[in-house]
Amino acid sequence: MKAASIKQIKTELELMHPTDLVAACIRLAKFRLENKELLTYLLFESQDEQSYVRKSKETIKSEFSTLNKSRTYLAKKTIRKALRTTNKLIKYSGKKQTEIELLICFCNQLRRTGLPIKLNTVIGNMYFRQHQKIMKIYNSLHPDLQFDYTVDIEMLR
Repeated sequence: MKAASIKQIKTELELMHPTDLVAACIRLAKFRLENKELLTYLLFESQDEQSYVRKSKETIKSEFSTLNKSRTYLAKKTIRKALRTTNKLIKYSGKKQTEIELLICFCNQLRRTGLPIKLNTVIGNMYFRQHQKIMKIYNSLHPDLQFDYTVDIEMLR
């Protein structure tokens, strides 16, 4: 089965009766956990972005709290899991401010672990890539917003 284009789906959704639309959304939410999480964000959390950012930061911190520092391999797995969670939370919001705040939180948590970022290539590359993303977003923000994040970004260097 070939998937329809976004334009075709949008046109069909606009033509649907509201009760059928609700039924389709419920069915979509039952299909995958990510769909349910996205619908939860859109329905309940998108109105209060600051609350969403605060909850997301707590989620990222809780991911790092399970970090096993005894073996580097296990630490890398946990860091990758935390990064996947961070990217998923960013994807739900789609706002640049939320993205930069969550990436800064991720990088701060990674630095607080005490793992040798510069000595371990994999961890260093993860940190460096996220720092590059932060700088790219930072440069695309309005100057007033850039000023708000200047101190946080200087702490990451």
